Amino acid sequence: MSAIQITNVEKRYKSLQALGGVSLTIEEGEFFGLLGPNGAGKTTLISIIAGLIRPDAGTVTIHGHDVTGDFREARRKLGVVPQELVFDPFFTVRETLRLQSGYFGLPNNDPWIDEVMHNLDLTNKADTNMRALSGGMKRRVLVAQALVHKPPVIVLDEPTAGVDVELRQTLWKFISRLNREGHTVVLTTHYLEEAQAMCKRVAMLKSGKIVALDSMAALIRRISGSQLIVNMTAGDLPDELRHLVTHAETSDHGRKYSLRINEYAEVEGILARLRESGAVIDEMQLQQADLEDIFLQIMDKGTL
Repeated sequence: MSAIQITNVEKRYKSLQALGGVSLTIEEGEFFGLLGPNGAGKTTLISIIAGLIRPDAGTVTIHGHDVTGDFREARRKLGVVPQELVFDPFFTVRETLRLQSGYFGLPNNDPWIDEVMHNLDLTNKADTNMRALSGGMKRRVLVAQALVHKPPVIVLDEPTAGVDVELRQTLWKFISRLNREGHTVVLTTHYLEEAQAMCKRVAMLKSGKIVALDSMAALIRRISGSQLIVNMTAGDLPDELRHLVTHAETSDHGRKYSLRINEYAEVEGILARLRESGAVIDEMQLQQADLEDIFLQIMDKGTL
């Protein structure tokens, strides 16, 4: 059984098509990235997954439970960390987490609450009123609230937006541990380096539709953004390779070229042709495309 099954989901707000037939399967235990520019439909899709809004068409299930028809069971399986800092100013951190536990029928949950607070460095703030916390500490509490009922599926909607490096490291250490223990994690973030480091598979949304869906490794292999940088002290680039040049410069040390490559297998052929032409290479660098290159190319062209 998949952790999240999204089938032909559509959502329209008057003239705006927020989601246009999105279908997606997220397997149990995945660390999955949901990426896209502002307005792509990410938050709408997460709101539908969380049962906060209803789709106009299509279905979403969490561990087989329909988020509309079987909301209570679907919600038990899910923990969501929202973008907004929403909190009740009348309770301490511990009281807030106890209340959240109560919503899920867990009245004696203090051992797990203590563990969550410890892992998010909230223990020394346990008896502090929520309104007295900094923005970063409030965000930690939001994460703790999402995890308080030990949900098998965790959705993180921009969890590190505007927070310090320490919180990011603390959060990712704990979330990585939960993922290793079998929890499914879905992440949306504008910090693409985080997504590249954490996610094994990625879907990219643009204008309410999925325009890319693959493993991180496969996306990076397919992108036309990797560069072979060669510095030559003698000879020059053969004419048949000049269509690959993305940058060239000449100095007292020779000629330097950046050549676009689509697959690493092309490197051997390029080097062989350079040797045949009499070029002498004294320095070479292979610069791999990263998730930002992928993201920009897909958002520009609409697809790979």
